[in-house]
Order: sequence, then C-alpha cells, then structure tokens
Amino acid sequence: MGQKQQRVGAEQPQRPPDRAQTLSPVEPCLGPPAASGPQRSIYFSGPKSHSAQLGSEFFDQPAVPLARAFLGQVLVRRLDDGTELRGRVVETEAYLGPEDEAAHSRGGRQTPRNRGMFMKPGTLYVYIIYGMYFCMNVSSRGDGACVLLRALEPLGGLETMRQLRSTLRKGTAGRALKDRELCSGPSKLCQALAIDKSFDQRDLAKDKAVWLERSPPGSSEPAVVAAARVGIGHAGEWAQKPLRFYVRDSPWVSVVDRAAEQNAQA
Repeated sequence: MGQKQQRVGAEQPQRPPDRAQTLSPVEPCLGPPAASGPQRSIYFSGPKSHSAQLGSEFFDQPAVPLARAFLGQVLVRRLDDGTELRGRVVETEAYLGPEDEAAHSRGGRQTPRNRGMFMKPGTLYVYIIYGMYFCMNVSSRGDGACVLLRALEPLGGLETMRQLRSTLRKGTAGRALKDRELCSGPSKLCQALAIDKSFDQRDLAKDKAVWLERSPPGSSEPAVVAAARVGIGHAGEWAQKPLRFYVRDSPWVSVVDRAAEQNAQA
C-alpha cells in the first residue's frame, strides 16, 4: 500500500474494552469533486465493486470532516461463509496526528504497530489493547491522522454478531446480549464483526471482506454532537477537545455527553 501524500488538511479541532487511543508508556509509537457527465460520482468505486461501496476519494479528507462523514454510512463485513454483517456508523473519534497528544502518532512517532496511520487514506489501523481486545481505525488525509470507529447501529446479521460477541467477551457468560449492546464501543464492534489484527493495513476502499457503503437513498442527514473523546485523560488539553462525534438521540452510541448536547443547543 502506498504512503500518504503530504497535504495540508483543515485543522480542528474506558474503560475496557472500549478504551481508544491510549498506549502504554513502555511502548513508543512510532466541497465534493466536480462530476464528469452522467457517470457515477468518483466518491464511489467502479462497477466491478459492490454497487454502493465508498471509494478511495471518500477517505481522502482530513480527520475531522472524515469522522463526521462516517456517521450514517454502513460498514459491511463479509465472513468466510458468505454471511454479511452490517452496521450503520453512529459514533467516531478523530485523531489529528503528531500534534495530538492522544494519538498513537503523537510527536510523529512511527513503529510497525502504527504504520497504518501513515499509509494512504482508507487504510485500516487495527491494534490490540489489554492483550485481548481490538480497535479499528481508518487513516485519513495527513500523516499519522485517523478516525476511530466507536459504535454501530446493527442492521443485518444480528444473531451472528450476538454469537461472536458471546464467544469472545469476558466475564458475562450466560447473559444474552441486547441488540444495543452488540456494537456500542470500539472493541465491541470489532468482536461483533470478527475484526482482528489480520485486518491491519487493509484498504477499506478495496477489501473484499470489509468495506463501507453510502447511507441508503432517502436517509436524512444525522444531527451530530461534538464531544470530548473517551478514555484519554492522560492527554492534557487534548482530552477536552471536541473530537468525538455521534448521532444525537441514537440509542446505539457508547457514551452520551449531555453537557455537550446542551451546549450545542444553547
């Protein structure tokens, strides 16, 4: 996979198993395009791909607008047996790269572990926390910048998701998971979709086992809440920056920030 190009983007500014970008201190870490005639938008992949699959150009934007653009889109996971699991993205977090004290790439650090953050937009960065849980990020424009996928609204394959979560989760064996518990956190959604380290550095715009589709026709634009990110108390002033985005009033969100919602309405 190619490396990201050096381009200037717009600057914006848990507990287990949902903790996001924190690393152990002992481990360093390294307006839409113009349409051409009647053809489909370049935001979508070619006719040989899944008809609604979002192409590379969708991901080629700075982390903050990309994190917002993810909301409402549909993440699809195709298992080896052909089963497709689907979930609408309802919560994301933006990590802005070397300047961001909460990012794995803070200070420009690069290691084999976080290489996906420095690869072309749309590259998956999957890492493991607590030795057992995975989190999935998607690289954006700008070296070391990415978007963490925090929560999905399950749309298809819920029973398979439930089985996967029940098999992989710890400490709550025997209790059936409610639908809204299936993907309400970054590690939960990875469990529900059978996403592990083998997906690291894959291209979300081209992969055959996991991809992103545009929201269904007729879908309304979601009302978005901007709030502080979760589980990054070590990051100083960056811990309070409103770089987490979620769909207002969605029951599928992992953490609701009432103060942020009230401030947005003020």
